Amino acid sequence: MQHDEVIWQVIRHKHCSFMSKISTGIFCRNPYNVTGICNRSSCPLANSRYATIRDHDGVFYLYMKTIERAHKPNDLWERVKLPRNYEKALEVIDKHLMYWPKLLVHKIKQRLTKMTQMRIRMRKLALKTREKIMTTPRKEKKREARREEKAEKAAVLDKTIEKELLARLENGIYDGIYNLPFNKFIETLDTDELQAEDENEEESEVEYVEGNFELEEEDDIEDMGMKNDHISNDEVADDDDEEEEVNAVKVRRRSKSEKDEPGKKLKKKPRIHVEVEHENGAERQKATF
Repeated sequence: MQHDEVIWQVIRHKHCSFMSKISTGIFCRNPYNVTGICNRSSCPLANSRYATIRDHDGVFYLYMKTIERAHKPNDLWERVKLPRNYEKALEVIDKHLMYWPKLLVHKIKQRLTKMTQMRIRMRKLALKTREKIMTTPRKEKKREARREEKAEKAAVLDKTIEKELLARLENGIYDGIYNLPFNKFIETLDTDELQAEDENEEESEVEYVEGNFELEEEDDIEDMGMKNDHISNDEVADDDDEEEEVNAVKVRRRSKSEKDEPGKKLKKKPRIHVEVEHENGAERQKATF
């Protein structure tokens, strides 16, 4: 036969799996406890006649236990559904607990009030938009970070993005001026200049140029000698002096070049004979160069 006082003495002074001692007091973790405090009047194990309120997915139920069902653990608790209206729920409690101890009924009504306030507060919070904090394991974070690094290295994202942006700028997708890094700007200018030089080199045409500048000068001198047949003696003398000076300068230059290149052989310059005839035709003057 069940004896409440013996059960309480065993639970209180020896061992109870629902008891939790903290600095503020001793509390009970049994879900059927009305107040949550570990004492004689609130203990659901040490009271053969007991009642409480429990919540199942937002619906409140009144649980009642009597001594007549103590030998049936499966049918130990009687459950009654309470209406959502607070006043009607109090009427149901008074109806079913009419002959129960007044202190226990008062504690049950207090629990109903507290749970009703909690339900109202939960509905208000559910209507508000709040951030949902999700936790991820540390190993998973490290694994994902390693995978991202490997994927970035394999894809070479920096170069592909740079090429794509330059292609869009060339196509004229982005209108306006953009502040780019100075080093990148110089690199792009250098690449454009190199490309332009390569194109100019490819498009350059072949040119043919005459060589042996000395022969051209000699031919000019011969032409001048042929024309001087019709010039006066004074003009011929002046031209001869100028030609002598030109030839002397050329000889000096050649001598210098021969000194610089001792192994090189000297080239003999062909002599030019010029005949000058006066108007009377009696006298002729010869000059050699």
